[in-house]
Amino acid sequence: MAKVTVYSKNNCMQCKMTKRFLTEHHVDFVERNINDEPQYIDYLKERGFQSLPVVEADGFEINGFRPNELSKLAI
Repeated sequence: MAKVTVYSKNNCMQCKMTKRFLTEHHVDFVERNINDEPQYIDYLKERGFQSLPVVEADGFEINGFRPNELSKLAI
């Protein structure tokens, strides 16, 4: 299975929903919280993202809570 990284921030409802969806569908992921690890802010901006959450997995990139796209990781 692909290594999944979720970039999130505190008090973000879409971030919470994304992490819950992945957990409920048994998708292991690493969380990078930009409040705790601000070095990821520039990384995300360089990649064109302006909002969170961002989910990355071996060429798969989405932002926002998008269950239809997230379900592709639950295979």
